[in-house]
Amino acid sequence: MKYKGVRMIATLKVGVVGVGHLGKEHARIYRDLPGCNLVGIADLDPAKEDKARELGTAYYKDFRDLLGKIDAVSIATPTSTHYAIAKEFLETGIHTLIEKPMTLKLEEADELLALSRQKNCALQVGHIERHNPAYKRAEEIAKDIRFLEIHRLGPFTGRINDCGVVLDLMIHDLDIVLGLIKSEVLSFDAVGVNVLTPFEDIANIRLKFKNGTIANITASRLTFEKQRKIRIFQEDAYISLDYGNQTGKIIRKVGNEISQEEVTIEKAEPLKEELKFFLANIRSGKSPGHPDTAARDALKLALEIARRIQTEHPKPTASPAR
Repeated sequence: MKYKGVRMIATLKVGVVGVGHLGKEHARIYRDLPGCNLVGIADLDPAKEDKARELGTAYYKDFRDLLGKIDAVSIATPTSTHYAIAKEFLETGIHTLIEKPMTLKLEEADELLALSRQKNCALQVGHIERHNPAYKRAEEIAKDIRFLEIHRLGPFTGRINDCGVVLDLMIHDLDIVLGLIKSEVLSFDAVGVNVLTPFEDIANIRLKFKNGTIANITASRLTFEKQRKIRIFQEDAYISLDYGNQTGKIIRKVGNEISQEEVTIEKAEPLKEELKFFLANIRSGKSPGHPDTAARDALKLALEIARRIQTEHPKPTASPAR
């Protein structure tokens, strides 16, 4: 997929819609990136005008006020609003980055992808772990994966209230697994439990791929301590990587001895790398790796898993009073 590049423009004008926990980081990075002008931020909360002053940019309550003023936008609003907001920007010819998940419905994601092609615009989804140096090292050293295990655990924040942990957190790891294994998913088992929200707050899935690889993934938003780790088992080695600390190790059998070596990882801020990739993509007029298509695949699988959990493990109903 190719679209019109803007490499001749010295400075790209950008905006951010939704300046909460993650959106404010998008705005900060855009402000500091060379060749980038943060034109404005949009948020329904008038208190975010203070954030705009802090960033040295304009504040808008209505995101539509950014239309016609920018070349590119980051959308970091609740998932349920992604489709409607992204559609307006793409229809206006504005390159768009949407925080994951892309949408809550696959047909909405497909419509946005089609619209981005029609309007010759970049459309990227914020799968931040793609730009984590630990994942990049995994891509380099993982060969012929037989079994893979991922844990993504963290505390309950209450920020996400329109979807469960599969779409909130696990979708990162589904994207990673599909990228590493590159094989068709034959089947999966899934279990999830809602504890604090109407959706699943902890979930575990076991994926079986056509090439024989098995992936076991656990995601929770009920754990006090954060954990983001991937363990890869292949014929000649066991690889353990920590996404959060950007550290890792490889364990191998050498003769009759077990050796352990540290994995060299050049640390970086994943979100900054993600936004640099987005802007470079716009300037080049190309879409390396077709990130939007990969995001669609991860979303499709996440929706199937969430649907399975909701069907097979529905929320218990209260017993009638006696």
